[in-house]
Amino acid sequence: MLSDIYGPQDIKRLSVKELAALADEVRQRILEVVSKNGGHLASSLGVVELTIALHYVFDSPQDRIIWDVGHQCYAHKILTGRNQQFHTLRTFNGISGFPKVSESPHDHYNTGHSSTSLSLALGEAIARDVNNSKYNIVAVIGDGSMTGGMSFEALNHIGHLKKDIIIILNDNEHSISKNVGALSEYLMRLITGGTYNKLRRKSYEFISRIPKIGPKLFTLFDRIEARIKGIFIPSSFFEDLGIRYFGPIDGHNIPMMIEMFNRISKLNKGPKIIHVYTKKGKGYVHAENNPAKFHGIGPFDIKTGKPVKKSSISYSEIAGRTLVDLAKHDKKIFAITAAMKLGTGLAEFEEKFPSRFIDVGICEQHAITLASALAKNGLKPFVSIYSTFMQRAVDQIIHDVALMNLPVKLLIDRAGIVGDDGETHHGLFDIGIIRSIPNFVLLSPTNGNELKDMIYYAASYNNGPVAIRYPRGGDDKYEHSMPKGLLKIPQLKAYYKSQRPMIALFAAGDMLSMAVEIHKKLHSYNIKSSVYSILSIKPLPVKQIEFIMNTIPYYIVLENSYANGGIAEYINSQLDRSMRHKNLFNVAFPDSFITHGKVSELLRYYELDSDTITHKIISMINTEKNSHAKKPLRSISSSK
Repeated sequence: MLSDIYGPQDIKRLSVKELAALADEVRQRILEVVSKNGGHLASSLGVVELTIALHYVFDSPQDRIIWDVGHQCYAHKILTGRNQQFHTLRTFNGISGFPKVSESPHDHYNTGHSSTSLSLALGEAIARDVNNSKYNIVAVIGDGSMTGGMSFEALNHIGHLKKDIIIILNDNEHSISKNVGALSEYLMRLITGGTYNKLRRKSYEFISRIPKIGPKLFTLFDRIEARIKGIFIPSSFFEDLGIRYFGPIDGHNIPMMIEMFNRISKLNKGPKIIHVYTKKGKGYVHAENNPAKFHGIGPFDIKTGKPVKKSSISYSEIAGRTLVDLAKHDKKIFAITAAMKLGTGLAEFEEKFPSRFIDVGICEQHAITLASALAKNGLKPFVSIYSTFMQRAVDQIIHDVALMNLPVKLLIDRAGIVGDDGETHHGLFDIGIIRSIPNFVLLSPTNGNELKDMIYYAASYNNGPVAIRYPRGGDDKYEHSMPKGLLKIPQLKAYYKSQRPMIALFAAGDMLSMAVEIHKKLHSYNIKSSVYSILSIKPLPVKQIEFIMNTIPYYIVLENSYANGGIAEYINSQLDRSMRHKNLFNVAFPDSFITHGKVSELLRYYELDSDTITHKIISMINTEKNSHAKKPLRSISSSK
């Protein structure tokens, strides 16, 4: 059946009874591909029936279906003409793991971050009405995304403007299961029925025309209706905002959803919210039993649910373990996360120190400002946050932390390129952001032990905010131990020093391993080089760098970030004026959004792999030998 589905028009040809079989095939297709490629499994399995019902009732792409975050979009992709390409999910040159405009007209926005769908839906509604167009706008948002402040801002505005929008609240936490039953289902059919709504509209029109007491009666009847509905369904919050509430309904009952979507889409103008409950991981027992584990997962064995290969200890786990060790001996240590407890390695911290663990939900801005108040009162808050999500709280980092020079500690996880999740999840902006903010210290470890030491250093540092950036991945040589005594982090560390080297390779963070590879390859060409690790990005070890630059002809900075706003640019701005036209080159990502794929594939594509860089260095040296002109900072990276 699935092999005959090339778009939503083919779904509409099926009978309602046949849709259950289609759901089974879609679910199996998702499971087969994600088990090989990795991806967001539990969320996508949970919305298969919901996705089918939406495409059965609404006319995509004319009707706008907007997915919040987008990690639950796999069924949507399969049903909108991408089944034949679905095996390429999250692979280089394959389809994205998130909605992407360039991929399909059914994907209306590039998404990947949370809580944006309601604002987009309202903007769509305003544009539709201005253009005198007629189509439905449907925003699909999860209960997790609904915790984000941006969602509440949009709900407030939607209720005020009263635009015709349908919001699907996908609730997979089962908090509303107690309201599901025959009586609430009967009431739902009643309030979505044509007779009830026609009578409701005419009654309100009549009441509002009664002189003097009309407006008061209108308000009274509105309150009575809300009270009656509130007995059976949790509607009052949305109704108070001016958004009509329907639900909850079973998000795995396709016939019921089709009936409700058809009825509600024909109701009077104005915003409506349909509360749908689903089971995360539906249809795959391992994901149903542990949906958090299967939220985002690498390749795994379908039968056992176990990862295909055991990876080394991750930097996230190292950070989490280190915070646990610190918290055992220091009651001022707090760990804060924005709905990323597992991703940032804080599960053990929560288990052992629940009173000092704070999960604020998908509210990065709140997390930072909350941490600033803790720091101001003598506590030691560590905010564990992905680099890409840190971007959402830049104003709070500047205004509420740095401006008052408060000792908040940022653990910036997933810094640099992250691979398969692609352009919305790469952590390439944090260096440019943090290095531009006064009072901040910015550190970058090259291995797990350095990360541990830097976290200990941050815990003892009270002179202002500290940020530590570290990549996705792990360290298979890490050995957990507690440092002895108070740590002082070196700003620059020499790893390989040659006699009379021609080139100095300065590497930050995980780029050290590439610098070492290049060093060895250059040696095979009889070109001597020395390798240095920049552990402190801010403050920069300027004097040490200038000393090295006075003794070596060529200098290359390797960084897992953008060239614009990056470390090489920062070094060049901090050097003594007499040294700013030295032979300084950078190896970093170009001024474009970086696609998805394995890290090794992305490095090759952007000409940042060790082989390409080695040959570019050799070519550059041969060119520079014949030129005596003074030149500014240059790049030997790709301009793609």
